[in-house]
Amino acid sequence: MRALVVGLGNPGPEYEWTRHNVGFHVLDRLASTDGLIFQSARKLDGYAGPKPFTFARSTRFDALYVKPSTYMNRSGEVVQLLQAAFALESGSIFVVYDDLDLPLGKLRIRPHGGAGTHNGMRSIVNSLGTDRFPRLRVGIGAARTDAARHVLERFTEDEQPEIEISVAESAEALHAWLESGDLESVMTRFHSRWT
Repeated sequence: MRALVVGLGNPGPEYEWTRHNVGFHVLDRLASTDGLIFQSARKLDGYAGPKPFTFARSTRFDALYVKPSTYMNRSGEVVQLLQAAFALESGSIFVVYDDLDLPLGKLRIRPHGGAGTHNGMRSIVNSLGTDRFPRLRVGIGAARTDAARHVLERFTEDEQPEIEISVAESAEALHAWLESGDLESVMTRFHSRWT
């Protein structure tokens, strides 16, 4: 396998279109553009470890799209299991997640960096023992008061069109990375649209 693309979120219908689940929606969009659907981890060929995730497998890109079902603060457990099972370098793991430090709809790609205040990213960095993997942050807007409550709120009717555009653009950027493998060119190509 050439690449692992991980979208962060919380499992269950009660979290659908909450701010913390943007990573899941980006992966749903990415998979749908290739006609893929997410399946139970029990159906993943070549993997015999614990199965707290769903996946879609792209034969076109030799890539696995994964949504951990461990809840956000334990996302790293899934990423570490899959990295070990498929002998992946950290640079071939791409993580997509929400960021309350970015304005609603703004996107940022970085080749590496710290976890910031995001518990899912902190879990991944700690589990992998490195922050040297690419990531795409999707802005969900700053919390007005309580950050924990903010990330679990649904987008408002006014915000929904903006976040749906960002989800589509994020999936397009991931598609470009999977196609070329060149993060620098993807950053250059998409950066002007996101600033």
